[in-house]
Amino acid sequence: MNIMFICTGNICRSAMAHWLFEKKLEEKRIGNIQVFSSGIYASIGDTPTYEAKRVMEEYGVNMKHHRATNTRYSDIEKMDLILCATASHKNEVINMYPNLKDKVFTMKEYVNYNREYHDSINIKDPWGYDIDTYRSCIAEIDECLDLLIEKILEERNKNK
Repeated sequence: MNIMFICTGNICRSAMAHWLFEKKLEEKRIGNIQVFSSGIYASIGDTPTYEAKRVMEEYGVNMKHHRATNTRYSDIEKMDLILCATASHKNEVINMYPNLKDKVFTMKEYVNYNREYHDSINIKDPWGYDIDTYRSCIAEIDECLDLLIEKILEERNKNK
């Protein structure tokens, strides 16, 4: 299974989701999943923001080797599941790749994330904000990733 996380620049939300998800899969010894990320407007080769790297270190993830990938130059057509940070990212991906529309969701939508105190569908962009905003963002992503793992494992058990 190939999963891609998408945001705007691939230096905050999608990058953090990508590397935290890889860590979670490794820790839980869940195989046969390849993880990718890209940004709709990413400048190829950009590095994550200082704040993104710092909060990821708090989760035990080192993102120093991450480099931004632009969605147009990614392997998006090979993905089984495409998870976007916001509804606008989802719509842009579907506009660029209408043939993939059945595989494109927001992260929250796909995992049925519904918390009263959070936006129902979007993960807000922390870019340009302080470290606490990044902490709030990654906490939300972390919850979504745990729900994603549950969903994947449920699907695998159904298909046995």
